[in-house]
Amino acid sequence: MANKEASVAELKELFSSSTAVLLTEYRGLTVAQLKTLRSTLRADASYAVVKNTLTKIAANQAGIDSLDDMLAGPSALAFVHGDPVTVAKALRDFAKANPNLVVKGGYLDGKPLDAAEVTKLADLESREVVLAKLAGAVKASLFGAAYMFNAPLAQAARAVDALRQKQESGN
Repeated sequence: MANKEASVAELKELFSSSTAVLLTEYRGLTVAQLKTLRSTLRADASYAVVKNTLTKIAANQAGIDSLDDMLAGPSALAFVHGDPVTVAKALRDFAKANPNLVVKGGYLDGKPLDAAEVTKLADLESREVVLAKLAGAVKASLFGAAYMFNAPLAQAARAVDALRQKQESGN
């Protein structure tokens, strides 16, 4: 009983501290495949095989009741500490290579996600890519502004030079 209470407390803490939780079914995966998946996710998430009843209790204690219906069969959770998009992409890519891994859904920003929404999340560009595109757009607009500010000065300099050349040729 004490072990179960400790497990529930640990799961509750993981639910509370995670930016997102993605629920998978791992039926048919080997231990080696699960180890590979864990190492793939290690940078942005922790991946844990969980008992459904203890997970339901911990999720409800953490204020998450939307996972109850999805917790059936052998379940494992990816508790996301980094970018949820990166973790969703990693799960999608691993599931393509290993069809036994099924993404059932998840929880992000106080809202439940079904499997289709997790797939849409995986299709998004990562935070770094979006920031790089934003930086490129800002840089381009700054270059455009600098050109616009410089253009009248350059035009005036060319006009003065043309006037000087005209006066020199007239003498």
